[in-house]
Amino acid sequence: MKYALSTLVGATALAISLIGGPAMAEDDGIIVYNAQHENLTKAWAEGFTKETGIKVTVRNGGDSDFSNQIVAEGTSSPADVFLTENSPAMVLVETSGLFAPVDADTLAQVPQDYQPASGKWVGVAARSTVFAYNKTKLTADQLPKSMLDLADPSWKGRWAASPSGADFQAIVSALLQLKGEAATAGWLKAMKTNFTAYKGNSTVMKAVNAGEIEGGVIYHYYYFGDQAKTGENSKNVELHYFKNQDPGAFVSISGGGVLASSKHPKEAQAFLKWVTGKGGQDVLKTGDSFEYAVGKGAKSNPKLVPLADLQAPKVDATTLNSKKVTDLMTAAGLL
Repeated sequence: MKYALSTLVGATALAISLIGGPAMAEDDGIIVYNAQHENLTKAWAEGFTKETGIKVTVRNGGDSDFSNQIVAEGTSSPADVFLTENSPAMVLVETSGLFAPVDADTLAQVPQDYQPASGKWVGVAARSTVFAYNKTKLTADQLPKSMLDLADPSWKGRWAASPSGADFQAIVSALLQLKGEAATAGWLKAMKTNFTAYKGNSTVMKAVNAGEIEGGVIYHYYYFGDQAKTGENSKNVELHYFKNQDPGAFVSISGGGVLASSKHPKEAQAFLKWVTGKGGQDVLKTGDSFEYAVGKGAKSNPKLVPLADLQAPKVDATTLNSKKVTDLMTAAGLL
């Protein structure tokens, strides 16, 4: 993965640097290790700086890259805040004892379903698992009723995923919690036989759109993001929501936490409160990330299927086991 380095953006003094690069925040600013979408966190940082005057330095990277880096840095980490796309990376940092408790006022802004009982981090956004399919190749009655159906021999050579990404590994983490190790190992073994691997969810969707493959397991926002632009990579694509508390209806929580070693804890807590409050959640409603808003009373982009209608399974985000998942996927020959 490549990381972009840019200069300060306008009056917000938002700085984006390479992962592990030198800090550019001033003494009254904060450093955010960002594994969320760059444009989304950029909008959050700009809005926060405009409202508070607090400078934000953003370092962009991936979920697992940053979580492992924070653990390696320990109490010497320069980061004040960590933002992720999926919760397993938050769990790794939390279980390493490196998060400070999130302020009660911030936790109060987010429903219990989108935060751990520990209060050490909090949900900032969410994304839904979907089966993206080529509507010229599949009709509604031919779609899998469950994600588990994709293990059936009848699906051999017909579906795709991006197994190396944190997104798909979070989905497998949910499957592991919901169905157990034996069932997950069996499904992954069948997946190895049946599926086609692509690098990245957007590449999976492009392949589905082009008719290279009939369908693929991805997150919902890739489709809506492409539709909002030219639609050229999704014109033949429809989304199938498994619903019915199926593992394939898993909703992944994007998290935010303040490092216990933060040199600017007050400012870091203020940033997290802003992101989970009206200002930050309105960015999700009006912006181009097409992720779900999770704040109490917050509205998501009206083009999205409402969160309440997804019929997602109940998953304890604090027990999603990324290490066990990578072990199982490696054993199945997927990594």
